[in-house]
Amino acid sequence: MTDNDARQSAAMRKAIYPGSFDPITNGHLDVLQRTVGIFDEVVVGVARDNSKASLFSLDERTELIREATKKIRHVQVKPFEGLLVDFARKEKAVALVRGLRAVSDFEFEFQLALMNRKLEPNLETVFLMPREELTYISSRLVKEIARLGGDVSLFVPPNVARALSVKLAGATA
Repeated sequence: MTDNDARQSAAMRKAIYPGSFDPITNGHLDVLQRTVGIFDEVVVGVARDNSKASLFSLDERTELIREATKKIRHVQVKPFEGLLVDFARKEKAVALVRGLRAVSDFEFEFQLALMNRKLEPNLETVFLMPREELTYISSRLVKEIARLGGDVSLFVPPNVARALSVKLAGATA
């Protein structure tokens, strides 16, 4: 039996890459590409995030991610609400993937990982970092640059840059 045969006969390893993704950035996509290299299948879980005032609706964020990831194999994009661990159970995921840009992200993400482990002991959390040249990118900063009329094409996929332009033009009209 070859390694490939053994892998195909073993249970598929599915991960959830959760977030609000308002909007998805090139940093998010870099972490997603790394995740696809580790797991057999990845679900991008788009959170209906009640604690943040999102620029894009849940449906808009989901569609923007689907468009940006359509050429990445073994990726599904699904909205969810409620507890992440419940969504992971429903999807039969073995891991959650969280991106870390800086040390400042770690404390919150570490607490979140421990809480998720307490709620679902069989669910692992994997921390991945984007390439160094992408670590400074955040959705919040991208939206601020776009609001001020700056070019965000270096930070987000083309469909997201277009959507930001349209959304913010409507907000200022």
